[in-house]
Amino acid sequence: MWSRRLALGAVVLPLALLVMRDDPVRLLPPEPAAVGPAAPRTAPQPAIVKRSVWRADERMVRHRATYTGPVNAVFIHHTGHPNGYDCADVPAMLRALQMDHIRIEGWDDIGYNFVVDRCGNIYEGRAGGIGRSVHGAHTQGFNDDSVGIAALGNFGAGVTVPKPLLEGIAKLAAWKLRPGADPRGTVRLVSTNGESRYRKGATAEFHVISGHRDSHQTRCPGDALYDRLPAIRDTVARMRNN
Repeated sequence: MWSRRLALGAVVLPLALLVMRDDPVRLLPPEPAAVGPAAPRTAPQPAIVKRSVWRADERMVRHRATYTGPVNAVFIHHTGHPNGYDCADVPAMLRALQMDHIRIEGWDDIGYNFVVDRCGNIYEGRAGGIGRSVHGAHTQGFNDDSVGIAALGNFGAGVTVPKPLLEGIAKLAAWKLRPGADPRGTVRLVSTNGESRYRKGATAEFHVISGHRDSHQTRCPGDALYDRLPAIRDTVARMRNN
């Protein structure tokens, strides 16, 4: 989630939303396989809004994408945005988020691999090819062999998590997880740095579908969304067994 970025977001986000409203979001059919090897899938690719559609600023991206292995774990986040946004405004919100991640966090690009809005629309986040295992900046220490999915909004205790958002997360997780991964199971990951709850080199056990708070001292993805993770795991398991 945003944490120390909230103060800036209060300035950047309203400015971003003052620009002319974007054209209606166009959901695209599955793209052809990216150049180079792509991980096999056990669930169909959902419709995903590509970076070119939400008009990511490719000039801001500092380095070319790097890649990791097949997805063994999914980390769920929330972005910290107010929940009352109009889904037509999401492209502008994502451009502001990209600017925040690059200029404030110092990352190469937007950190999350994907973002899902309250209407259930799925957006390509970090560049590198939606069908490939792009190394993200979403869960420090555990970005290897994982994918970061952010729910656009703030899902603290007492907030109702929209059903379309939950469905979008589940569809995406079902598609991205490697064959053989059990959405209801656990996975052991080795921390690559000391910026999480685990020292560098330590082995940690997570749910295959985990929340950001499982690895870090944070309330992300919010109590309401975190409480829905068991249901998301069940939905993903059903999707992958069909």
